[in-house]
Amino acid sequence: MGVSPKQALQECSIDTALLDNKVKRISGEAFQRLIRTLIEKTQDPCFGLKSARYVQPGSYSVLGFMVMNCKSLRDAMQRTPTYEALVGDMGTTEIIHEQGKIQMRWHCQYPDPIVKAHMVDNVLGSWVNFARFLVDRPDGKPRQVWFEHPAPKPELLPQYEALFRCPIKFNAPMTCLWLDDALLDLPMRQSDEQLLKTLESHADILMADISQRQPLPLQTKNVIKGLMLEGLPRKEMVAKRLGLTERTLQRRLQQFDTSYQQILDELRQEQASALLRETELPIQEIAARLGFSEPRSFHRSFKSWTHMTPGEYRNAQMDEKK
Repeated sequence: MGVSPKQALQECSIDTALLDNKVKRISGEAFQRLIRTLIEKTQDPCFGLKSARYVQPGSYSVLGFMVMNCKSLRDAMQRTPTYEALVGDMGTTEIIHEQGKIQMRWHCQYPDPIVKAHMVDNVLGSWVNFARFLVDRPDGKPRQVWFEHPAPKPELLPQYEALFRCPIKFNAPMTCLWLDDALLDLPMRQSDEQLLKTLESHADILMADISQRQPLPLQTKNVIKGLMLEGLPRKEMVAKRLGLTERTLQRRLQQFDTSYQQILDELRQEQASALLRETELPIQEIAARLGFSEPRSFHRSFKSWTHMTPGEYRNAQMDEKK
């Protein structure tokens, strides 16, 4: 686009050694400044969308090489929320299952509304392009794409349609890709289980370094959230991911006036509320997904959290939307 990368970095007070991969990470604030500068210099309303064309495995740091060696798109997708902090602090991913369809949501954490719109376009476009590469299906497409931001000018819509090749909704209640469940079983073009284990071990070390900058309760919550995609995690497994013993984890959490069970309950409440509010999943299935042995246990817990039964909560949310 005719913009000098070196000059753009200098204007944003970012070390130009970044161009030679000699700088491992920059702050989120610096990255926002850089994106805003590039948007202003290019004067291109589709800057974020166009830059999604250039995604490569290394664009996602170690996570990119990990997912290349997974068996299927499903395995790759499940690792994203757990390890996405390796890529940066732009946002967080949430995966919701609903009656044979999958929502892969992205929550942008950047406050600048101009940067945010471009980042959303870039992330969703990158996901689709990278998935096509991983399974060697250049014609692959999601069921739908939703954007929270308003629709672009009509003359720009063909650029969105050419990338996603599916129905697109703007001013949507969330930013997400809608995927068919069967699509996630497509095999990767190259998978290596042994290499994946090696990369995962390396990623865990990097994640521990990043997580040390966060309070332990937040670290614990993030690990549980990632592991819950594969079922209710054991405390032992969470402690191992954090490089601690169960006893040490419990003792250190007590220093923050909390516990493993309290954090797990908070996360269960958040996810239960979201699933009741945003999906039509049966309450029995939501209970099972959150690790409750029977629906009655889920009813009791949910009522203790919200003073409403799951059914009452869902009805109240539906009434608010009317």
